Amino acid sequence: MKRILVLAGLAASALTAAAQNYYQDSGNPETLVSADYQVNTRKEIVLPQVNGYNVYKADLHTHSVFSDGQVNSTFRVNEAWLDGLDIMAVTEHIEYRSFEDMMVRYTKNYHGGKYEKAVNNRIDRKPVEGAEFLVDLNFSVRESQSAAKNNGLLIIPGTEITRNGTTVGHFNALFTTDNNLIYDVDPVKAVRNAKAQGALVMHNHPGWRKKSLDYTETEKTLYDEGLIDGVEVINFHEFYPGIVDRAREKGLFISANTDVHGATANDHGRSGFDRPMTLVFAKEKTLESVREALEAKRTLAYGFGAVCGEEQLLKDFFAASIKVTVNRIGTQNVYLTITNTSSITYVIKRGDSNQVKLAPFHSVQFSMPKTRETLDLTVLNMYCSKDGHPVVSLKWE
Repeated sequence: MKRILVLAGLAASALTAAAQNYYQDSGNPETLVSADYQVNTRKEIVLPQVNGYNVYKADLHTHSVFSDGQVNSTFRVNEAWLDGLDIMAVTEHIEYRSFEDMMVRYTKNYHGGKYEKAVNNRIDRKPVEGAEFLVDLNFSVRESQSAAKNNGLLIIPGTEITRNGTTVGHFNALFTTDNNLIYDVDPVKAVRNAKAQGALVMHNHPGWRKKSLDYTETEKTLYDEGLIDGVEVINFHEFYPGIVDRAREKGLFISANTDVHGATANDHGRSGFDRPMTLVFAKEKTLESVREALEAKRTLAYGFGAVCGEEQLLKDFFAASIKVTVNRIGTQNVYLTITNTSSITYVIKRGDSNQVKLAPFHSVQFSMPKTRETLDLTVLNMYCSKDGHPVVSLKWE
């Protein structure tokens, strides 16, 4: 009997524990909601202010079902906010809109099946001379702007001029005013059309599907004419260290972007890293202020643990992320604690010593001779050139 009572008690305890995994829904008392379910919450990525500028997290290269992405605009905007971004550019392909064909087939009874696409939807086919678009290439921008009204994400209107990646190249036009007026059968003229609207043009994934970072004929023409304002050094999972040098030599803003087509939870979440992003040093989160920052080349590229850009900006960013505390001043040495106050992991090295991985909101200790005025650290996951890393001198009082 005692054993039966014990088993009954265990069963009752199990039922009680199971019941505690649910709570009563506020709107319907006969509905229980799993206590283990959590609403989606934003991942906050903490970055310092640098030289009086806020550091905004941006993705300047995204796609939705309105070109060849796999999700709609509202999903893309909400996803960007949840991933910790402040800014997102909408850059649907002009020439490559694969989901359009699917929707045309789905709605054929409404338009009589007489639809003809003005521009071929494959990037390796020749575009159509004198194309007139039967769709509104600004639609995705407006949908994204509408979806972003309630979460504060800043939407940059844009589009991608998409031709054969190995023989021509891909280029994002940012801050466009009318995407319907950009297309031309000649990709150089298309870029000129974007610039005529006041757009900034970014060279996308310069090493994608290529044997080297050498210019295609079209790329060379665009660079020689001064039509390129920025360049991706990181695109999705690809990193082009040599482009850091190109950006410096050509006076371009540098960027890291997802070029996202699927869900970032699939493309980036499983890697354990934040999605690639362009860090924009701007006074305000407005189109005017962000554009000014890009024109002034106040950007860094951040992706898969690497931070790339102009050397002094890298140094200032790292120094602003670090807090130096004096623990004790001995007869010969000063004992310091170095704390990373940002969400970015830094790989640091002092002189000939072994490297140290300084995780977000973690600290490491160093001792220094009292005769030294600075602690000099090489930041190995920062790139100011193809093979160069900044050396930052930290001071203490």
